[in-house]
Amino acid sequence: MTDFTLSKDADGVAFVTWDAQGKSMNVLTREAFQEVSQLIDQALNDDEIKGIVITSGKEGSFAGGMDLNTLATIRQEAGEEPAQALFDFVMGGHHILRKMELAGMDPKTKKGGKPIACAINGTCAGIGTEIALACHHRVMTSNPKAKIGLPEIMLGIFPGGGGTMRFSRMVGAMAAAPVLLEGKMMDPAKAKGAQLIDAVSDDPVAAAKEWVLNAKDADLVKPWDAKGYKMPGGAPYHPAGFMTFVGANAMVNGKTQGAFPAAKALLSSIYEGALVDFDTALKIEARWFTSVLMNPSSSAMIRSLFLNKEALEKGAVRPKGVPDQRVQKVGVLGAGMMGAGIALVSAQAGMEVVLIDRDQEAADKGKAYSETYLDKGMKRGKVTAEKKEAMLARITATPDLDNLKGCDLIIEAVFEDVGVKAEMTKKVEAIIPEDCIFASNTSTLPITDLAKASARPEQFIGIHFFSPVEKMFLVEIIKGKETGDRAVAKALDYVRQIRKTPIVVNDARFFYANRCIIPYINEGVRMIAEGVNPVLIDNAARQLGFPVGPIQLTDETSIDLGAKIARATKAAMGDAYPESPSDDLIFWMEEQGRLGRKANAGFFDYDEKGKRVEYWKGLQDKYPHAEDQPDLIEVQERLMFAQVLEAVRALEEGVLEDIREGDVGAILGWGFAPWSGGPLSWLDIIGTPYAAERCDQLTEAYGERFACPPLLREMAEKGQSFYGRFAPEAKAA
Repeated sequence: MTDFTLSKDADGVAFVTWDAQGKSMNVLTREAFQEVSQLIDQALNDDEIKGIVITSGKEGSFAGGMDLNTLATIRQEAGEEPAQALFDFVMGGHHILRKMELAGMDPKTKKGGKPIACAINGTCAGIGTEIALACHHRVMTSNPKAKIGLPEIMLGIFPGGGGTMRFSRMVGAMAAAPVLLEGKMMDPAKAKGAQLIDAVSDDPVAAAKEWVLNAKDADLVKPWDAKGYKMPGGAPYHPAGFMTFVGANAMVNGKTQGAFPAAKALLSSIYEGALVDFDTALKIEARWFTSVLMNPSSSAMIRSLFLNKEALEKGAVRPKGVPDQRVQKVGVLGAGMMGAGIALVSAQAGMEVVLIDRDQEAADKGKAYSETYLDKGMKRGKVTAEKKEAMLARITATPDLDNLKGCDLIIEAVFEDVGVKAEMTKKVEAIIPEDCIFASNTSTLPITDLAKASARPEQFIGIHFFSPVEKMFLVEIIKGKETGDRAVAKALDYVRQIRKTPIVVNDARFFYANRCIIPYINEGVRMIAEGVNPVLIDNAARQLGFPVGPIQLTDETSIDLGAKIARATKAAMGDAYPESPSDDLIFWMEEQGRLGRKANAGFFDYDEKGKRVEYWKGLQDKYPHAEDQPDLIEVQERLMFAQVLEAVRALEEGVLEDIREGDVGAILGWGFAPWSGGPLSWLDIIGTPYAAERCDQLTEAYGERFACPPLLREMAEKGQSFYGRFAPEAKAA
């Protein structure tokens, strides 16, 4: 069986159909790429064939991109010369697509070639889009749900199959930037506007065939192969082009802070490629692409954001032998911001939702959150009036607990207080079916303690959403000491239904995500108390790739919440609680009424519209800046180690059961330096021996919170890596 097949019709049009065997979406393998090459040769050499249409045999989708396992396999097989092997593979792909592009035309006259069109019948990404760009004409389905783009930058690489060179030469560097540097997927109308495609049709195969039969020699010649080609917007040595590249360079560094190697490599590839002929430019692209592939950042990002994320979403940690637990009717207790968000995403997934609050007004306010969200979608043309009506009809807002009868999942999102939650648990369990799973959406309270109020603790579990629910991709599922497999399976199946990524952790204070986030925030606040300029602290974090620095994050999450967590933790731990100058500063800010963004006053001053203006000067009056500011790297390593050491301890203590969840959860949950692949991947990049040594230095300089965990010390002494020791394949071996 092959992934590509060739057929021809009575009109002399050959159809090359891509239908990857055993896969729901087309992904390109090495072997399949060779099939493409052979079929193109066959079609070009057959005098009966007038032209070629490339399309997909998958209903509703064209291609999902390259099989990224291919790149890892090539590297492994290459022995001592992985870079050469990767470069040769990339250049082999360029040769195949260039053959399609030139299509047998005479090198001098540019005549005699056979037209090749691409009929894109659905979503198209990565190498699928690059194949389409190599064709002479691209027709896409009119289905607005179909998307096309070049999202490779999101995985730590860039379009290395000719997409970077072709698209930048088609539209110019500035117009290409949003597509290449932001990795946006576009619907057909926007894609046509961006020139990713040439036409939109209800029947793209028929439209592509019609174009092929009517194409002239001039229609086959790409702009860069035509005499006198000039790059739109100007080449780098042109006055206008020079300014374009200056602007593009500023834009890249502004958005990435220099933390993402792929973005810089992509821009370098475009710049250098624009100085030479197209075939030489493809070699330049291949060299930069190989450079990125050889950077450990790309391997870590691909592993965490593609392979591991996909595995978790497909049920890699789901208990074996538990039948399907998809949710039909969910009860949401509490119609505040979290409860309203949970109701929204559940209704979006097609579930019947019962949204409970203390009175009808509060419940209706929670439902109105969904209505407002849908109204915004209607203004953007993404939601129809019918869809809005149907979705709102699935949400029953009420104070009457009897409406929870028939629910197969309850998600409690009431006030973060053990007593309040216990009272609600008992009331609801008296009404719901005996086999209904009860979940608490809590960010800090131990699930085992909350389950004490339940008559069925084996059916009690934690489902921790991140705010805002509809925007955040991660959901943290927490197993209490008595939580059973069916409850875990139910939670996982529910998260899959709402199209988010789950991680499953064992019960412990702050679970996993908050366990790592809190030290990040505390370390930043502690540095202010030491006299470190908050501008340096936040910028140091952003230059590591974090979306926001710890000081800004504290304002966003609210300062009084931090104070509340500190007091509750101190009460729970007693004498074991580690005193910190960060607590004193937070308590002082709380006393000043500077509670963060929500109060329009925190570490930052805000204008009347709630926009950040500058760091509050009163902070410096209380905590003057030290005359000697620390080195940038020192600040960055303090922020990084504060988090990664907690991730190691979570793995060491069994809070994390699967290393993949530690990395994926960190990136999706709080934006941990995506270029690193996550905290455990970062330790593999810097090496456990160096990490242990740096722990000792930081401990000596700043205290026991940086003490090297026994697991890390052991691994450093043995020269082990985390993925070498704990990856699923490593454990299987």
